[in-house]
Amino acid sequence: MLDEWKMMESVAPDMMEVLQERYKILRNIYWMQPIGRRSLSESMGITERVLRTETDLLKQLDLINASKSGMMLTDKGKEVYQSLERFMDQLLGRHQTETKLADYFGNQRCIVVSGNSEEQPKVADAFGEALNESLDLLLPEGNNIIAVMGGTTMAVVAEQLTNLENNKRHNLFVPARGGIGEAVTVQANSVSARMATKASGNHRALYVPEQLSLATYNSLLNEPSIQEVLNLISQANCVIHSIGRALHMAARRKMTEKELVMLRQANAVAESFGYFFNENGEVVYKVPRIGIELKDLANIPIILAIAGGRSKAKAIRAYMKNAPKQTWLITDEAAAKEILKGKSL
Repeated sequence: MLDEWKMMESVAPDMMEVLQERYKILRNIYWMQPIGRRSLSESMGITERVLRTETDLLKQLDLINASKSGMMLTDKGKEVYQSLERFMDQLLGRHQTETKLADYFGNQRCIVVSGNSEEQPKVADAFGEALNESLDLLLPEGNNIIAVMGGTTMAVVAEQLTNLENNKRHNLFVPARGGIGEAVTVQANSVSARMATKASGNHRALYVPEQLSLATYNSLLNEPSIQEVLNLISQANCVIHSIGRALHMAARRKMTEKELVMLRQANAVAESFGYFFNENGEVVYKVPRIGIELKDLANIPIILAIAGGRSKAKAIRAYMKNAPKQTWLITDEAAAKEILKGKSL
């Protein structure tokens, strides 16, 4: 069907322009509903006059409705939007962007979802849906151990998982690290537990802080319950993690002012697994930690990295210079475009 539409586009490009514009309006309303016309106009970069004409027509078609709180998709509108989404993704060339991004990083695959996760919260839901599909495809039969990192994006993503169990496949979710002193709901323990619940799998917790003195670390290693969980983590055949901006992550880790100054001087832009990277992908600092380390990833067959938003482009680019080739990156259009800026698609 895509070939036929491309042929029609060459004959009647105005028709395709109208379709694309109305699809984008439906998509943005879906992401940000309820939303007022002025806010939608600013978000999309089109005038209120043009937007009013289009939204009035979409209301007549019973695809959207409006109230004092703003515009929302009707049930029919949601159905139409979801039917159009996959087709428009192909038509608008997202697959080409994914291929270009994977070639640029040299990793196995990149999945690019629509939008900018920094401005449109529902984009993080799309990350979760992409993760769910990827896990269902990649996880082999037998017993899988899935190590999960924490973070705000990961907490949202966890809510989108669905049953990944069957008669031949069983999944155990474990935290990839200890806690880092942040809100309980976004710690690796909580996120991995939530993923296990949503995916109908099992879960084991690791109740230790991430950063410890050497003496405390050695003492804890003698605890049988902790030894058991650390052993499970070391056997993980799948890792799900995010990529953070260096100074933002340093603040979350409650690092000292001296360490923050050092990171600034080293031009650190990215953090993952307790490692801080500069724009060249060089490790400029490492936080002592309990859990999976960067060197461990080489032997893990399934790795899924999730990060998006234009401001994270530098962080994603820096980390991916260290990512194992088997990594699948799940990101959004805003980050992908910023990363590939100046490179022809």
